[in-house]
Amino acid sequence: MSRINSNVASLVAQRHLSVAQRSLSVSLERLSSGLKINRGADDPAGLIVSERLRSEIAAVGQAMDNSARAINVIATTEGALSEVQALLTDINALLVEAANQGAFSDEEVAANQLQIDAAIDSITRIANTTAFAGRKLLNGEMDYVTSGVQRIELADVSILKATFGTQSFVPVTIAVSQSAEKAELSFALPRTTSAVNLDIQGRDGIVTLSFPASATTVDMVAAINTNVDSTGVIAVISGTGGSAGMRIQSLDYGSKAFVSVRELNNVSFPLTDSSGAPNTRDEGQDAVATVNGVSATADGLKLSFSTSSLGIEVILAEAFGNGSQPLSSTSFAVTQGGALFQLGPQVNTNLQENIGVRAIQANKLGNLIVGFLADLKTGQSKALSTGNFAAASKVVDLVITQVSVLRGRLGAFERNTLRTNINQLQITAENLISSESVLRDTDFAVETSELTRSQILVQAGNSILAIANAQSQNVLTLLGG
Repeated sequence: MSRINSNVASLVAQRHLSVAQRSLSVSLERLSSGLKINRGADDPAGLIVSERLRSEIAAVGQAMDNSARAINVIATTEGALSEVQALLTDINALLVEAANQGAFSDEEVAANQLQIDAAIDSITRIANTTAFAGRKLLNGEMDYVTSGVQRIELADVSILKATFGTQSFVPVTIAVSQSAEKAELSFALPRTTSAVNLDIQGRDGIVTLSFPASATTVDMVAAINTNVDSTGVIAVISGTGGSAGMRIQSLDYGSKAFVSVRELNNVSFPLTDSSGAPNTRDEGQDAVATVNGVSATADGLKLSFSTSSLGIEVILAEAFGNGSQPLSSTSFAVTQGGALFQLGPQVNTNLQENIGVRAIQANKLGNLIVGFLADLKTGQSKALSTGNFAAASKVVDLVITQVSVLRGRLGAFERNTLRTNINQLQITAENLISSESVLRDTDFAVETSELTRSQILVQAGNSILAIANAQSQNVLTLLGG
């Protein structure tokens, strides 16, 4: 059939040419932009998934930046603590030097005291001035705040970690089910008329004491107590009058504390342990307690407790922990504080870490039982001029331990939490970017092939359209034209 009003062949050629031109336009856009999806119409489902992946990639990238910034905060804190540790080492050396009284003049002791005062002031200055981007790090701003702590029950409370989640506070209940005990040996009988030589040994060391036959129980107690700082053992009179005996106890509570008394000359010196059985050695007993219903680790009166949401260390008050008063429980709350780090790509408790950094001013380092670092300053109870070197040394040892443990906790947090978190996030980001690239990025090998195909089809379409348009002219031959 030959018609001139409707050139169907031309219409078909135009349709195919239009399709080829659209395909060519898409290929040119993809190759010029580098993206396979430039608008929703290119791939609606792929666009939805790729935009979701882009959002996750951005969140993961920010989480890595957060972790890196947290490492900088921890490094700044730990660097300041390193300087504090060096100052404490100097204080300890000055203290030991001043204790050498036989070879050290009063003027030299006074000079050492000046150095100790300056070092303690420097520690407080470091605590008050160490900051990161305006956030104070060691003045207690990053420590936890507690409410309801009864000092007659808990002598010292240290919160290491607390996760609040959606709670406004973290409740803590400590229940003591077994009291802590000191090691103890008893000599219940009055002194015999025989001379005795005794090895008295405790956690801090051993001394040998000789007692003549004329020595009374009171004399023996006095001699043992003269060497308390060498042995960690103290003696007390038990009974009265002619039946007076004595009890030899460790200064410390717990299973690590012990008392050993050995008679060297095979003279009868009957001793009984805390259970009443004949013995020459006895160990103490750790308290048994739970924190929020979960067993805590005990060392004498000291309790340690750690879960994913709460980490604490407490020292039970002596009367509360040794059975002097009926065993019971005590409660308090962690109300705020700590340093919260957002380490994951979603904002929820599972992807956050909270760590506490205690205040390290001189009046905060130490505890109520041993004393505080500020007690070593001029005019205080453990200054060098008092001659109380043993007590001062215990304070310094405790403070060095506290700072060292804090540095260790921060180091473990940086190494085992922050750095591993960055490593994991980097792997996650790689996989997310790879997945998003498959959906969104142009595959140039495929697209250049499509471009070549579209170019050929467009050229062919133009040629065919010209032929289709020319076919209408064949009607003229029928008209004799």
